[in-house]
Amino acid sequence: MSRYGAQYGPDVTFLGVDRCDLADGASFAGADVVVLGAPFDGGTSHRPGTRFGPQAIRTTDYLPHDGSRPSLALRVDGLRDLRVVDAGDVEMFGGDIERSLGALEAAVETVARAGAIPVVLGGDHSIAFPDAKGVANVLGHGRVSMLHFDAHADTGDIEFGSLWGHGQPMRRLIESGALRGDRFLQIGLRGYWPPPETLDWMAGQRMRSYEMTEIVHRGLAECLTEAFAIATDECDGVFLSVDIDVCDPGHAPGTGTPEPGGLTARELLDAVRRICLELPVVGVDVVEVSPPYDHADITAALANRVVLEALSAIARRGRDARDGTRWDPSLPLLTDRTDT
Repeated sequence: MSRYGAQYGPDVTFLGVDRCDLADGASFAGADVVVLGAPFDGGTSHRPGTRFGPQAIRTTDYLPHDGSRPSLALRVDGLRDLRVVDAGDVEMFGGDIERSLGALEAAVETVARAGAIPVVLGGDHSIAFPDAKGVANVLGHGRVSMLHFDAHADTGDIEFGSLWGHGQPMRRLIESGALRGDRFLQIGLRGYWPPPETLDWMAGQRMRSYEMTEIVHRGLAECLTEAFAIATDECDGVFLSVDIDVCDPGHAPGTGTPEPGGLTARELLDAVRRICLELPVVGVDVVEVSPPYDHADITAALANRVVLEALSAIARRGRDARDGTRWDPSLPLLTDRTDT
């Protein structure tokens, strides 16, 4: 499990953070976050290209790649106030999905056992199975809840004769026992899939899915508040899985299965910030960025900011817990935005 580097393109780290090697425990000892690339689109059912997602997410930024990003809103530097290191890409051969997902699960489990938060850059959404299971292997099966942002439920059973693919990881997670169906929250669903029999299976698992019609009617903030209460009940940690197609294609065109009518980029970033400020997040993945279908790096830039928003909020949560403070978004920019 030594550091593979970059499977596609130049070997760079996320915005210039330090490298680490999963074969050398000392290189990530004491790390708060370990970034992993999962350059895989072997589970894709429509447009491919997400194998190039990790490279795009790591590099799409107009600022210097100097390992520092002070957050204007949160008044922390998620890349420096946390110890963030990048282990490179996990070797994921597109012609063997089971071997590739197994390699990723082992890598994520290694990170979680070291006490760090794995942040996985996808890749298609099939990688959510090894990502969340790798964390649950450490924290305990049934002890990790899921907040899943997506246009699609990804709860299919057998697709194209296979149990594995980007439309099936959430069913596999629940069937494996790694995650509980009644602690599985899905946000942003819409469109014309899955079919009724799959919805029946989801209902039988007591999954909670917030379709866009409900989000528009009730408001995203209220839906998130309700989801948070469920996610933290009888669970020790929350895994955050963000499929970039949760956003409307106008905000994220570079993805394999675009579905009109989704969240805005602002809504997604605000939701990720709130999740990582308020909840004990133990793992994150950002998936389905397909650079060949992107325009002007719109999708890659958004995914990069999703990662930064998560890291900044995790850093702010840690600071407030340490100092007994609370971040107050209502205060003006040129104050410290801290309510003691």
